[in-house]
Amino acid sequence: MSVPQDAMLGAEVLRGKVLPEWIDINEHMNVAYYVLAFDQGVDTLWNRFGLTDAHIRGNNSSTFAVESHITWQREIAEADPYIITSQVLAYDEKSIHQFMRMYHAVDGHLVATAEWMNLHVDMAVRRVAPWPDAILQRIRQYAAEQGEHRWPAEAGKRMQIKKPLFTTQAKGT
Repeated sequence: MSVPQDAMLGAEVLRGKVLPEWIDINEHMNVAYYVLAFDQGVDTLWNRFGLTDAHIRGNNSSTFAVESHITWQREIAEADPYIITSQVLAYDEKSIHQFMRMYHAVDGHLVATAEWMNLHVDMAVRRVAPWPDAILQRIRQYAAEQGEHRWPAEAGKRMQIKKPLFTTQAKGT
């Protein structure tokens, strides 16, 4: 059985399978490999936008991740197939804010989410720079095709313990 695309939020960008070397002592996918899998999804999305290796080398421009946040919803184990989807939350002339979800490809449950902020960079000076027109147009088209969706509950989420026994945060701040 495979999960139908319309049951998932966001456009599919990657399918994969949990590799044996990704499994940790707890017999589930190690946290570091979620970052790898989501990053592979980012690379696939960049290719759709025209940010290919050839473009990066030929135009001396790339993207840098400046912030990310991952939430884990349910375990995934060795050899389990997964699907990663992507949703553009916002973009401007130099940056993009995207949200990705990892689903179990057989039963469809949400495994994890990743929120990513990337900046377009002129590699000659290593400074943030406007997207090339063709790339910005593809981002604009992708965002328009995905339509409007509710802001994901996990996006912009702040980590906290509701009733901590200890906190370094001063009261009233």
